[in-house]
Amino acid sequence: MWIYGRNPVLEALREGGVRRVLVARGVERKFIKRLQAEGVEFELVPRIELDRLVRTTHHQGVVAEIADVRLAEPEAPLALARKRGEKPLLVLLDGVTDPRNYGAIIRSAEALGAHGVVSESRRSAPLSAVAVKASAGAAYHLPVVQVTNLPRYIEELKAGGVWVYGLAGEAVRTLEEADYDRPLALVIGSEGSGLRRLVRERCDELVAIPLRGRVGSLNAAVAAGIAIHWAQAARRG
Repeated sequence: MWIYGRNPVLEALREGGVRRVLVARGVERKFIKRLQAEGVEFELVPRIELDRLVRTTHHQGVVAEIADVRLAEPEAPLALARKRGEKPLLVLLDGVTDPRNYGAIIRSAEALGAHGVVSESRRSAPLSAVAVKASAGAAYHLPVVQVTNLPRYIEELKAGGVWVYGLAGEAVRTLEEADYDRPLALVIGSEGSGLRRLVRERCDELVAIPLRGRVGSLNAAVAAGIAIHWAQAARRG
């Protein structure tokens, strides 16, 4: 797998498992010195070679080949919550297929202290180089799970005492009114069709993000970030 961009590459170097680093000729000396100071071996190549390799010009002059980021086991998010001594907070994705949104949600979940991101393998973006880059390295630090059947996984969570809130624009109850003082999973649906019926029916409650502008919906990654932040702020309060 090839990843690109300075922060994702530097994060991958800290985590280990980088097989090869390519740097475009002409990259500012400051960045070269940083790599050298950290003992990173790299190869200088023409910038056009990086353009062709990752099929974009937005690589910031650095590309790294890494081993594929491994998906976590389904029980990993709850195990992380136990390790931290915290009430579980999971993010479940139902039909988020854009890898940039997927990566951005992983980034928000890790940064805001959630314990894992779970999606269904048939209805999710893969944990690709694009998603890893969009996560800004968060995919290395947070359990990222893909299950074969999301409704069944929700049932298993509920059997273990986890409450499940589905985000739905038409819900009567808002995020501000929900109870977060409990083990919790937040379900984010696709931007086009929202939550599937089988997923919706398994949620304990549906909650909405109150919108005050003329635009009637939010990007999935933005909605996820708001919901995670609200849950964590309510718990601290």
